[in-house]
This record gives sequence, C-alpha cells and structure tokens, in this order.
Amino acid sequence: MIRLHHLVLLLIAIAILTACHREVPRVAQPAYGRIIHIDNFPSTYVDSVQVDIWLPDGYDNTKPYAVLYMQDGQALFDPSFQWNNYEFGVDETISALMLSNEIHPTIVVGIWNMTYKRCAQYFPQKPYESLPAPMVDSLNVTFTQQLADSVFSDAYLKFIVRDLKPFVDDEYSTLTDKANTFVAGSSMGGLISMYAICEYPEIFGGAACLSTHWVGTLTSENTEFTDAYVRYMAQEMPSPKDHKLYFDYGTVGLDSLYEHSQMRVDSLLNASGYDSRNWVTQKFEGHDHHERSWRERLHIPLKFLLGK
Repeated sequence: MIRLHHLVLLLIAIAILTACHREVPRVAQPAYGRIIHIDNFPSTYVDSVQVDIWLPDGYDNTKPYAVLYMQDGQALFDPSFQWNNYEFGVDETISALMLSNEIHPTIVVGIWNMTYKRCAQYFPQKPYESLPAPMVDSLNVTFTQQLADSVFSDAYLKFIVRDLKPFVDDEYSTLTDKANTFVAGSSMGGLISMYAICEYPEIFGGAACLSTHWVGTLTSENTEFTDAYVRYMAQEMPSPKDHKLYFDYGTVGLDSLYEHSQMRVDSLLNASGYDSRNWVTQKFEGHDHHERSWRERLHIPLKFLLGK
C-alpha cells in the first residue's frame, strides 16, 4: 500500500517529467543580432501568429530604430526553418549595411506565414473579391482550394497595424512614424506588401516587393487578376510625395512570368507621379524564384528604403 507522502512524491515526479518533455518553441539562430520569438501572438482579427523580432548587435533602447515588417518570417534568419534549407540572410545583410553606415539602425519584425493558409493570408482581398466567378474558380484550383471563401488578407493587415505594431512600438525603441516604418516580402509576400502600403499609406512609408506574383496563377495566359490589381492600385496608390516603392523580378522559372505585368505596374507608377527618387524597378537576368536569388539582391531594396 502506497503511503500518502510517497504518492505525493510520485505525482510531483510525474509533473516534473511532463514539464521537461513539454514542447518548447524552437527559436531561429541568426548569425548576427538576436531574436525574440513570440510563438502565439494573440490577435482579435486572425488566428494567433508566430513572430520573430530581430534586434541588431548593440541594440540600445535609448536610441531610435526604424522598423521593417517582413512576410514569411520563418524564411528570414535561419535555413533550418525552411523546407528547402535556404533563407534570406536578413540579419547578415542588414548588419553589414549598418556596419558600413549605409542604412539607418533598424529592427526587423518577421511575421511567419500560416503555412497552409498562406495563400489566403497574402492574396490581396479587394482585388480578389472584384474578380469574376470563373477567375475565382481558376485561382481556387491553382491554390488547391486554399482561397475558396477564406481570403483574409484584410484581417491580416489589421493584425499588423492594430495588434502587432503597437506592441513593437511599446516594447522597443522605435521610430513610429511612416517615414521609418516599412513592409517587404517576396512572391505573394510582395503582393501583400504592396497591398499593405495601399491600404495603410498613413502607416507604411515604403514597400519592397521582390518577385511580385502579379499573375496570381501559375501561368501568364490569364491577365484578369493583374487587371484587377492594377485597377485597384490606380484608385489606392499611395502618394509619391512621401512613399517609396521597390520592385524586382528575375528571368528564370516562375519569375519569367512577371515582366509584362510589372511593365503595366511601372506605367501606372509613372502616370501616378513616381520617379527615380521614390521608385525602383529592377530586372535580374538569371535570377529565379528562390531565396538564394532574393538574398543576393536584398541589399538593394534595403539601401533604397532605409538608406541614409
């Protein structure tokens, strides 16, 4: 017969073993700086989100920092978090640019995508909802039904602007104005980054959109999504007086589909008053739709947006 104090000791031991084996979120290990990982950032607009807040080496909470909000946060700092074992090298690139005094001191907020909900998370909602039914059906097939009745990019942007940014500004030494607040992403992350600055031009002063997936589908044969997005941007384009926009694309693989659509966007930007002071579009021969290509040229948009 087990005595009471033995039973108590047994229960304590079980509790300790359970706690020790409880899964602890793994944190990205950057080459430079450090990361504060928030495993389940709560939101009133979307499901909880994983967030990495990267602070540069020598971070000083008495000095102000610009803030760059980046999509696909799990792909930014540590290749072991990516399915293909590649990452953007954000910490290496920003650290080198700050060390050479080419950009302002910067904090990076990496917002993880929601994996199987990524397409619905990043697909610009207002252009999507303006599409005719046959095009919506085509997109749903392209993205294996991920978009059907579930696009929530408007709610996702509310999460960034109303939940995440106030937290970052309260907890860290940031410059809170739009002149020091930027958004960036690649592929569909480029789509949502442009959408973010159009929807919230009072929040974001610049956007970097790498290999922007303007076509919406996996071919360039149907232009209806590009048409819808260009119509939307024509109505919602942020002012060139106090905003900066960066776009690029490669020539290999999926990136080879983007040039025609990007040229249409460039024409719109030109007609909207953008010029070389506040807008860059670059074509990179031989670059494909991959983190290794984006890493190779990441310093260009960073210098354009954050440069001194």
